[in-house]
Amino acid sequence: MKKRSASVNFRRRSAAVILFSLLFFISLPAGAKDQDPIVFIHGFLGWGRTEMFGVKYWGGVGGDYEALLNAAGFPAVSVAVGPASSNWDRAVEAYYQLKGGCVDYGAAHAQKYGHERFGRCYEKPLLSRWDDRRRISIIAHSQGGQTARVLIHLLEYGSEEERAATGGKTAEIFKGDRRWVKSLTTLSTPHNGTTLTRGAYAATFQMAEQIITGIAGLVQGSDTLSDVYDFKLDQWGLRKRPGENFFAYKKRVRQSPILKSPTARDLAVWDLSPEGARELNGWVKTSPNVYYFSLSTASTERDESSGDEHPVVTNALIFLPVAGRMGSYSDPQPLPGRMAIDDAWKKNDSIVNTISMRAPSGSAVRFFDGQPRKGIWQDLGTWTTWDHMDIIGQTRMWNLLDGRNPKDFYLEHAALLERLP
Repeated sequence: MKKRSASVNFRRRSAAVILFSLLFFISLPAGAKDQDPIVFIHGFLGWGRTEMFGVKYWGGVGGDYEALLNAAGFPAVSVAVGPASSNWDRAVEAYYQLKGGCVDYGAAHAQKYGHERFGRCYEKPLLSRWDDRRRISIIAHSQGGQTARVLIHLLEYGSEEERAATGGKTAEIFKGDRRWVKSLTTLSTPHNGTTLTRGAYAATFQMAEQIITGIAGLVQGSDTLSDVYDFKLDQWGLRKRPGENFFAYKKRVRQSPILKSPTARDLAVWDLSPEGARELNGWVKTSPNVYYFSLSTASTERDESSGDEHPVVTNALIFLPVAGRMGSYSDPQPLPGRMAIDDAWKKNDSIVNTISMRAPSGSAVRFFDGQPRKGIWQDLGTWTTWDHMDIIGQTRMWNLLDGRNPKDFYLEHAALLERLP
């Protein structure tokens, strides 16, 4: 009897251990079994991994920060959204690239701005799973930070206009109640706009050409620049044609009426302007469920005699004229409808005013003290002597004046993001 009783007790203890183990593993956070991935969202005039002669937006010539994180055990992917599109269109494109399916810009949105409702289809999503148990952490550069904020807003709050327009056939992204983003880190993002946009419709194409031809020279790319860069403006009937070189494609896009009117508000140049950013900040909410981090950059220094900002010696050569112009620009008494620009806007990283990078106007913000908090913008500081493209590895792999390397930042920050509950 004793042996039988001992045997029964043993089986009971074994069953209890197995049950406890199962409950333990089931109760573990999703990241413990299946790490929450990092998603990179590029900025204005950015590109995908298969464009630009294979030079990665995130890493530059010879670099690849997405591959770097994956090799270090931090799963990462990057989206390729419209480089000159509005943040609404870019956010929707990012959603479908991550989740899969055909892009639905929304019936109400498409009708309002006069472009096609549907866009490209993505049969194979970048993420095998994306929901409230396997959330993403976004790292976004420049306009990508605005895009990410719109994406988070649509996921959590949806769109009342789209729900009213389509009823039971509303696309998932516009339904709301999807807390699928754990954190957002913005790098050099114009949360409150950039003064570069003052008269920048033509500059859009000039900058694109300079960046592309500059990279082509570094990697000895094709002179025709065929299949190198795609503006991804399919919704406007401007899909890149097979074999069409960049110069012919750019000419066709530039001649399109959508880019000639200063009132075209479904494009990046409006969203990136101080006035457009103010409008965006009026409806895009900071989520109480998301950790927010921001890193600022500056590549100019103040001239005490004039009060203007001049580019430092390490500033990328192609951006020197822009940095100088932004560093001397102010508009303290603007025309009706325009935002006042005072001297505080002069410090910049050659593309974005540093004052605009910390957080959207009106948001709660504080310096990061090592204790992450949700719903508050946590300022990671300003990297001085770093221009707009340095932080993504495009201009150089490390800064000659302070010795910091962006690779270290991405690895250390990825480790921080992994620890977030």
